[in-house]
Amino acid sequence: MSSGSYSSSDQSDFFSATGATDGKPVFTEICNALYERELLVLSQTTGNQVKLLQSRLAALPHRIQRAAHYLSRHKTPLTVDSHNGTWQYKQAGRCPANKVESEMTRVWYSEHAAYGLAVPVRLQRFDEEHIELDSIDRVQFDNEMLHTNKYGWFTFDGISQSSNAETDFKLIKPTKAIMAAACCGHRWNHKGKLAPRTVSLRELLLSTTIKWKKFTLLA
Repeated sequence: MSSGSYSSSDQSDFFSATGATDGKPVFTEICNALYERELLVLSQTTGNQVKLLQSRLAALPHRIQRAAHYLSRHKTPLTVDSHNGTWQYKQAGRCPANKVESEMTRVWYSEHAAYGLAVPVRLQRFDEEHIELDSIDRVQFDNEMLHTNKYGWFTFDGISQSSNAETDFKLIKPTKAIMAAACCGHRWNHKGKLAPRTVSLRELLLSTTIKWKKFTLLA
């Protein structure tokens, strides 16, 4: 083997050395898949982001371990593709976010908005739309506003304060179909289903915090 090549056994040795393997084949397979995927993402880091790259590399084993432990051990409405380290669920013919009315969203967040809660945000860019997971890091009940870690401020009825000419962001009330679509990376256009997007490790970790019965911080 050349010095530049890297095998799955080398990856298993890496996780053993960091204490990330628990001896279960499914767990190890998920770790391998996530490790390969994240290294590809990190390899695209530009030269002026060295400190960021070092920080992300240092945190990578722990983050992957957390995600793999959850996917391999916890029961959810979703199934796990251990080979690819992804969630799987039957995709709806159309984006389920479009069934949720703004007033339904407003009422739900008026009651359940809380720091750290994983929430769905629908993104529409030209003819493509999908749902991503984000997390609340600030709530203003007096103004009926909340702030998410990635996509910024929204009103409780879902209106983004930072949408732009190319992409529309909309906070939506969580439902089983909506959260499943976000976890699995489902996408749509005007014709219907598209191939799923790759869900980031950040979103995958957020998916492990979802309480599937009520989608609130309390079970």
